[in-house]
Amino acid sequence: MWTTANRGKYKRDGLRYPSDLTDAEWALVEPLIPPAKRGGRRREVNVREVVNGLLYVLSTGCQWRAVPKDLPAKSTLFDYFDLWNWDGTLGRLHDELYVKCREAMDREASPTACIIDSQSVKSAEKGGSASTRAGMMRARRSRARSATSSSIR
Repeated sequence: MWTTANRGKYKRDGLRYPSDLTDAEWALVEPLIPPAKRGGRRREVNVREVVNGLLYVLSTGCQWRAVPKDLPAKSTLFDYFDLWNWDGTLGRLHDELYVKCREAMDREASPTACIIDSQSVKSAEKGGSASTRAGMMRARRSRARSATSSSIR
């Protein structure tokens, strides 16, 4: 809930972009980022800026080619996104931060209840995926309707 106390807590005025990580947020994320591979060249990119770039793309919905110039290059961002998606880093980040958020609110790490709206129940009663598939298919036309009538004299 947006109370006076919460507004100050989530204020992001001092950041370059609203999607950038604060120092406290980075302290939570940094241990979850895998270290650079051993051997080969040293990692030259600032990983915090990579995370800021990925959060910028996710929060604004911009195209990779529209990433601002003060963030890492679009190819660098996409390569890290692809790597972290492939090796499971993004999933681990999500799961770990989700658990920490729930625990910070004095809730259990995993929810014990769920809410199903009436629309979901209706589609499940009708067969769920089959009814969804039928709704996504193009309607068939009747041949009789589209045929030219020969009853004209």
